[in-house]
Amino acid sequence: MTFGDQGRGFPPEQGRIRRRRRARRSAAVGSCAALVAAVAAGTMLIADEDDGDRPGSAPPATAKATATASALTDAPSTGPEFPSYATSALPSLLARPIVRPEQAFPSTSVRLRDGSRYARVDLSTTVDCARGVSPALARLVEQGEGCSRSTAALFTDTERRSQVTVTVLSFERVEDASRVFTMASTDPVTYRVDPLDPPAEAGLPTVPPGSSGVSRRAMTVRSVLFANGRWGDGAKTGEAELTSRTEGLLRRADDTVAVYEEGRN
Repeated sequence: MTFGDQGRGFPPEQGRIRRRRRARRSAAVGSCAALVAAVAAGTMLIADEDDGDRPGSAPPATAKATATASALTDAPSTGPEFPSYATSALPSLLARPIVRPEQAFPSTSVRLRDGSRYARVDLSTTVDCARGVSPALARLVEQGEGCSRSTAALFTDTERRSQVTVTVLSFERVEDASRVFTMASTDPVTYRVDPLDPPAEAGLPTVPPGSSGVSRRAMTVRSVLFANGRWGDGAKTGEAELTSRTEGLLRRADDTVAVYEEGRN
């Protein structure tokens, strides 16, 4: 069974996302995220060990007004449901500026909780969130008040075998982010983000067309995160290992973005 569905420094100002669209419909494997919501945060996933280049993962008791939700479960979310005590905190959180690329992906070297290390080989950003996504997702992100910024980072492991793209779509309104998260969780093939191809200077191979991969999603206060993992040689084996790498990098980015959006840094 094949697995998954698919999805530098950045230039000044808005930047751009270097993506090569694939004219293919990949088979979707990988579970959706179930979002058990609360006020001041979307998901807070498993925190990775601090390696000195990331914000702390343990929030003050007054700041963590959120329930932890795994982005790795099988049940799609219907979006956040804010409890009565949370409504007063949300406006102040939404007043914070949209997370910027250097805040979402602050490190070029990442160590996860299991001790595995990854290098960030590409970082891109744009305010045109319809770029590098499927047509259906492009239409969806433009609804409501729309998506304010898309930031994507490409990571590879120390052996340079895997390529994992993590993309952050940030919205002005929670309900717009929730709608995108819900639809992408329900139908990850139709509502997908394309993975980055490595830049030439990274020295990595371009993944062959039609290759299998793993996709995962998560949601924070106002951002939806997409993770796409693939083997650089297009291998269709090693699903469990690729899934672990993809999920680990998604958790890392989710934690970092959540820390910023919750005002804990």
